[in-house]
Amino acid sequence: MFLRFFRYFGWGDRKRAEADPISEADEGRACPNMPLLRDAKFAIGDVLRHRLHPFRGVVFDIDLEFSNTEEWYEAIPEDMRPERDQPYYHLFAENDTSHYVAYVSEQNLVRDESREPICHPDITEVFDYSDEGYALKQSHSN
Repeated sequence: MFLRFFRYFGWGDRKRAEADPISEADEGRACPNMPLLRDAKFAIGDVLRHRLHPFRGVVFDIDLEFSNTEEWYEAIPEDMRPERDQPYYHLFAENDTSHYVAYVSEQNLVRDESREPICHPDITEVFDYSDEGYALKQSHSN
């Protein structure tokens, strides 16, 4: 599941995506109607926190529109249910008592500026951590 966009679009990290904008020649790719990852506000490796709930996490995958089950979506109270046609982020998440994987709409996320590491046990399999943040391990990048 995770990193499928990296493999499909050959997208390595935010710096590369910003440095190599999609050219008109790239518009002939296999799925020309597929939205581009740069349409997402956040990138893989970003540390985010939820606007309403007390958790934060590291992005490890991005769906450019809702791609979870109908049951999951319907379980959200209707007055709080986010729109489907926005990016959704898979996070290695933590709160004060546990760690888990979260699936969150873009409208409900903001950058976490604390610069504190996330203590999720799966992070070390995918990311290296430094003072600059989370970077994909060589084995997970193109």
